[in-house]
Amino acid sequence: MYVEENFKEYLDDLAAKKPAPGGGSAAAAVGALGVSLLSMVANFTVGKEKYKDVEAEMQELLSSAEKLRAELQKLVDEDVAVYQNVSAAYRMPKESDAQKAARSEAIEAALKAAMQVPLATCRSLFEAGKLCEPLLEKGNMNLVSDVGVAAEFIAAGFVSALMNVEINLSGIKDESLVANIRRELSPKEKEIQKMREKVVKGTREKI
Repeated sequence: MYVEENFKEYLDDLAAKKPAPGGGSAAAAVGALGVSLLSMVANFTVGKEKYKDVEAEMQELLSSAEKLRAELQKLVDEDVAVYQNVSAAYRMPKESDAQKAARSEAIEAALKAAMQVPLATCRSLFEAGKLCEPLLEKGNMNLVSDVGVAAEFIAAGFVSALMNVEINLSGIKDESLVANIRRELSPKEKEIQKMREKVVKGTREKI
């Protein structure tokens, strides 16, 4: 859908009075931009005589970044699709007790499904964050600022996706699921912020 269209159309729809795309999709898009920058840095390092000692590591980092970029690109569109299901569930009739029960069940299922998309974004960006420091230390020095920008985007995408996880969790009644997701993401958020601070500081020191 949007990934195959032009960027202006995506931004126009993001700005429009439409339920989707929204913050969850934008979080994945921002993250994808950050990971794309990591791929660029790796691409400008691979094959360079000056960096032949880290050739194998750069190839591996590039492969990892490209897999994550492909996943995040899919999530840009998937978030739009799942949010439409949430909207449909909330529009269900609620006149009778039976209708209320069916609506409540549909909302719970839709929120759980919708939550999975930003959760996947968080997980992908957590893995992407691990690529920043090696690229800062060993990647092509001419692109050091791009690593810093990537770290900022990846952290911003993670936190933005996390907010979308949280807003879905707030409507989910399954307390065990809610607790497990929060238990997983809380330490990951701390690690992402540590990564961002370290990489941005390192970038500025190298510039």
